[in-house]
Amino acid sequence: MEFQLSEEQRMFADSVAAFARGELQAGARERAHAGEFPREVAQQMARAGLLGITLPEADGGGGGTLMDAVIAIEQVARFCPRSADVVQEGNFGAIRVLAHFASEDQKRRYLAPVLRGDEIIAVAMTEPDAGSATTDLKTTATPDGSGFRINGSKVFPNPHADQYLVYVRFGPGVGGIGSVMLRRGAPGFTIAPPAKYMSGGEWAPLFFDNVYVPPEDVLLPAGGFKKQISGFNAERVGNAARSLAYGRYCFDLAREYVMQRRQFGRPLCEFQGLQWKFAQMQMQLDAAQLLLYRAAVNADRGFPDAAETTIAKHMCNKAGFEVINEAMQCMGGLGYTQETLVEYCLRRSRGWMIAGGSLEMMKNRLAEIIFDRRFPQRPPKPH
Repeated sequence: MEFQLSEEQRMFADSVAAFARGELQAGARERAHAGEFPREVAQQMARAGLLGITLPEADGGGGGTLMDAVIAIEQVARFCPRSADVVQEGNFGAIRVLAHFASEDQKRRYLAPVLRGDEIIAVAMTEPDAGSATTDLKTTATPDGSGFRINGSKVFPNPHADQYLVYVRFGPGVGGIGSVMLRRGAPGFTIAPPAKYMSGGEWAPLFFDNVYVPPEDVLLPAGGFKKQISGFNAERVGNAARSLAYGRYCFDLAREYVMQRRQFGRPLCEFQGLQWKFAQMQMQLDAAQLLLYRAAVNADRGFPDAAETTIAKHMCNKAGFEVINEAMQCMGGLGYTQETLVEYCLRRSRGWMIAGGSLEMMKNRLAEIIFDRRFPQRPPKPH
């Protein structure tokens, strides 16, 4: 059992760090406070081979492992936290589901532009009445000739995406759920004016009014729900990696600060109260990182184990946020200002305790795995 990166992985980490230091560090603060997706960063990363790291080379990817993508997130976040999100979105979530289940034609039309950094893909799953209860979604796909008409709405997706992976209902029950690909600008597809998250990022409701989807744009037909939801195990690895990377970024920033900042004639790091904080933060980061690496390494190129990703997401979400919060406390008023990115990381990381499966849902899922049985959240049906 190895607890160190291999020589190849260390070389990869060093190369990504050099790229991030040279290309991304300078504009990190401005990038974090901009609402829109940093398209120019996506194009830089495409040229550097940091999009589609885990996807097959035949599909335009890098043919690497999930662990490679985690390493890339960690190294980019050291110099530009916002750009680490671009690595995540270019390797996890919608792009990974698309790559695994798309036809060759769909890969050419939808996947290739994303891997080039020319287009942004986003998942459109959550609805006003279907969040954690994903199978309650109401957006319908009704047959129309050889294609389908989409009617319904979604909330919380990226309003600046060029293409959307949309969860739809072809028929009743879980077996009736599948997904389609849609481009912005399709007749009947409208995007409301953007609203802001606490993090400063933007989202907007999507509305589908009799939007026609040809058969070649159906990604997964009825019965595909379990296939596409399996992608959330990989998504949670990316979510966990960002939480932890943001925590370590703030830990490093606060460490340098307390070594230099003096009060009462002494550096802050000489006060035991702060020493204990940093010892606790280091333990939290290291423990969560081991769980994250376990999930990523064991997954290799496939979909990760549900229990391992569930544990990793919960622990990394908690550790990342708590470390960032403590780093802010150690830096005092400066940490609370927008002159550093600590306050940005705090706001951003808070959302990951909700996105990709809330902490509470992670515990529910883990309990089901532990006891090898389902614990339905819905009330029993009347007899």
